[in-house]
Amino acid sequence: MTITALKKAPIGVLYGGNSAEREVSLNSGEAVANGLTQAGFNVVLIDTKETPLTALVAQNIKRVFIALHGRGGEDGCLQGALEYLGIAYTGANVLGSALSMDKVRSKQIFRACNLPTAAFSVVTKAEFATLDIKSQLNALGGKVMVKPAHEGSSIGMAMADTPEKLHNALVAAFGFDGYVLLETWIDGPEYTVAILGDEALPAIHMETPREFYDYEAKYQSTSTQYHCPCGLSEEEEEKIKALSLQAFKATGASGWGRVDLMQDNQGHWQILEVNTVPGMTQTSLVPKAAKVHGLTFSELVERIVLLSL
Repeated sequence: MTITALKKAPIGVLYGGNSAEREVSLNSGEAVANGLTQAGFNVVLIDTKETPLTALVAQNIKRVFIALHGRGGEDGCLQGALEYLGIAYTGANVLGSALSMDKVRSKQIFRACNLPTAAFSVVTKAEFATLDIKSQLNALGGKVMVKPAHEGSSIGMAMADTPEKLHNALVAAFGFDGYVLLETWIDGPEYTVAILGDEALPAIHMETPREFYDYEAKYQSTSTQYHCPCGLSEEEEEKIKALSLQAFKATGASGWGRVDLMQDNQGHWQILEVNTVPGMTQTSLVPKAAKVHGLTFSELVERIVLLSL
């Protein structure tokens, strides 16, 4: 298909949805739609909460840009449905999406591939009643990050450094997921590396006065700072770019996405997670990195569509 034909055909931007990240997705979808329109595409915005996927077939939409974050959009479910309907889509395939979204499985994959990642354990809702919370905490160094296994945008995450805090954090996390990841607390700076095709874009260093880079720091705070260039030496930045590409490929991710990392107090890099549908507002992390790389927002979203061919 030529670029001209691609731009003439209707392309759906799937956004909104039913996940806990709906509000972020609405913002991403609108930004992506505007960017694609500026790039000359024939865009149809589709809120999957209101419109069934079968409507895509009725509207003769054969390609979509996925701007749905979290469950139902980023976990392989949507990707499988689109493949069944014969509709091409941006980003990772079914398996890559499912594995990347699952924090537990992706950590296990990082370990199996000898990629650096913090020590962790997994707690299920069924185990919670008989869990020795104090032992769990001590085994992971006395301070942990608590993460629902299948949520993004730091939803349901909390720090715990006492048995009481861990108990409360687990109760809160189980409100989002039946599986919860406990990860040894990493004291150090956080970075993210955007991936576009087989290329790692310039790394970004995030700084927040909050306890960690949580939902408020990402979407609501005006005190969060983003540094790109990230301030690392060229050698160190190349190191985390290579690590990010390895992690991205290890979970089966493809097309585009983002890998989050932290540097512990001993200077060692620890991979946190792979994001296959990261935020895509004008001020989100991937567009920030793309801008430093020399891509405008409309050029970025066009490149992502081209990667889906």
